[in-house]
Amino acid sequence: MRLTFCLLLSVALPVFGASLPGDADFLAAHNAFQAGDAARLERSMQRLESSPLEVYASYYRLRLNLETTAAKPVKDFLSKPEDTPMIDRLRGEWLKVLGKKLEWDEFDAEYPRLLNEDTELTCYALQSRHRSQELAALSEAKRLWFSGKGQPGSCGPLFEAALAAGIISEQDVRQRVRLALEAGNVSLAKQLAVHLTGNFAVSPAALGRAATDADRYLESLALDPKHDGQRAIALFALHRLAKQSPDLAAARWEKMAARFPDAERQYFFGWLAYEAARKLDNRALQWFKAAADMPLNEQQSAWRVRAALRAKDWPEVLASIDAMNGAQQGEAAWHYWKARALQALGKPAEARLLLVPLSGEHNFYGQLAGEELADAPLPGAAATAYKPRKQDIAAMLELPGVQRTLALYRMDMRGEALKEWGWALRNFNDHELLTAAEIARRYNMYDRAIGAANLTVNVHDFSLRYLAPYRDVLQAHIREHGLEEAWVYGLMRQESRFSTSAKSDAGASGLMQIMPGTARWIAKKLGLKNYRNSLIHQLDTNLRLGTYYMKTVLLWFDNSPVLASAAYNAGPNRARQWRGEQPLEGAIYAETIPFDETRDYVKKVMSNTMYYATQFDAPPRPLKQRMGIIAGRTADNQQAIPDEK
Repeated sequence: MRLTFCLLLSVALPVFGASLPGDADFLAAHNAFQAGDAARLERSMQRLESSPLEVYASYYRLRLNLETTAAKPVKDFLSKPEDTPMIDRLRGEWLKVLGKKLEWDEFDAEYPRLLNEDTELTCYALQSRHRSQELAALSEAKRLWFSGKGQPGSCGPLFEAALAAGIISEQDVRQRVRLALEAGNVSLAKQLAVHLTGNFAVSPAALGRAATDADRYLESLALDPKHDGQRAIALFALHRLAKQSPDLAAARWEKMAARFPDAERQYFFGWLAYEAARKLDNRALQWFKAAADMPLNEQQSAWRVRAALRAKDWPEVLASIDAMNGAQQGEAAWHYWKARALQALGKPAEARLLLVPLSGEHNFYGQLAGEELADAPLPGAAATAYKPRKQDIAAMLELPGVQRTLALYRMDMRGEALKEWGWALRNFNDHELLTAAEIARRYNMYDRAIGAANLTVNVHDFSLRYLAPYRDVLQAHIREHGLEEAWVYGLMRQESRFSTSAKSDAGASGLMQIMPGTARWIAKKLGLKNYRNSLIHQLDTNLRLGTYYMKTVLLWFDNSPVLASAAYNAGPNRARQWRGEQPLEGAIYAETIPFDETRDYVKKVMSNTMYYATQFDAPPRPLKQRMGIIAGRTADNQQAIPDEK
């Protein structure tokens, strides 16, 4: 049966639209599980016996009644070869059942084999440990306490015991209340407030009013400067107001600053500066300086550097990066910008010490770092050192995890296929990853091929990392609009990784991830009669609409691919509003985009473009030149334009 299944895969799978024998049985089993129909599931399971997908049917059967299932069939399932994520998934779910039932002997026997742990299971394990090592378990639980997020119910008994034992102090409670309020988790802060008394007491009702209307709350507040809890709520309201308007927050603060101790004044300025920096307010730097020695979190630290970059204040860039914690300083972005600051301050030798290792990284900052060095190789120019042989591909196609991935992908169960693929790849070496990538490419799973090729450490194949499918279909549209092919592919790779069925949570669809409203607007512009939403999934239509929109935003933004890419992702008006008051280096514009997703998107699109340009034998152009100079805001370039994407 397994040999037949593998043969069917190797012969028929390149046509993903065609179903194979066994598909209907598996989908029936899946649907029966979703419906909770044990009898129908059992009938389907019999026909899946000995196939690679049998493990899913077995999982479905056990999962339907896991809380009442006997231990033996669960243990039998968990003893299967761990070549699928379904084994560890059931293990985690069963451990949670055991934890709820306080069946600690069974829990302790299985827990060490768990691979994918979560906080709920960590707390169950600590509950079990608490029986024999009370203080050690509670001290370990305290590390989970300091979070602004709500923790699972399994952590509750540990936290209560730690509070009762004094291991979690009132000061620790105050700190977690602050973390909860910084995260906007007002409900958690209210729950924690019951542990605070006297001057530290925090009124849940006052918290609710501050969260509902921060400005109104502050306007009516008669602040007692000696009441710590009241000041904590006022700081929360001020931070909330700063998110809405730094101007309003600064005005309120001016009237009440004298009632706060120095440490809390610095704390407020740290948040005011952060919110101002994210709004590209040029007062952010002076407010960061007013925060003095108050430790900043990683988000605040990053935006302190970005504010300095916008101001072209290289001494402050250097000082801000040096003030980061060691792990954050080690990130590629801050290595690059520290090197640039050192160069600007006349320290080229120190800059080179950072740029040389960074230039070996295959990313946006590695490319920019390489361009700062005269002897840098072109991106993607390294020769491919390995190509899988026929026998390598045949052997990998025999792996059950690969077979399951191909089958699930074919049946459009992309989420399950992604998990199977990741599990299959998790221990592969570079040669195996490239073999897997080549298999995915042959079966038109372009997103999986790119994902596998991206994981290699020492041996790379850039033709797999930067696949270029559909070139025959796309050429006419590229020529029609006079677009650079490398940029089109750079954007498509970031949008969908060439999955024609890709769909975002926001509703964008297809290779070029076009929103339905945008598609209708473009169709009208193009004069497409009888256009309907379902056509957005057709390959040629999606490419036609997407390339037209790329050309449109490029024209709106003076042929700047940086601004056009930002506009494609976040909307034209946002991209326009993010300009500086003075001209900005393109890399600084990209670094200071307020939206995390768009900031990452623009950098990756531009980096992708470089690799595709090399692959397409385009005339070499440095990335820094492609990023260009972004013109400052003027009355002309700040006029509103249709915000379609």
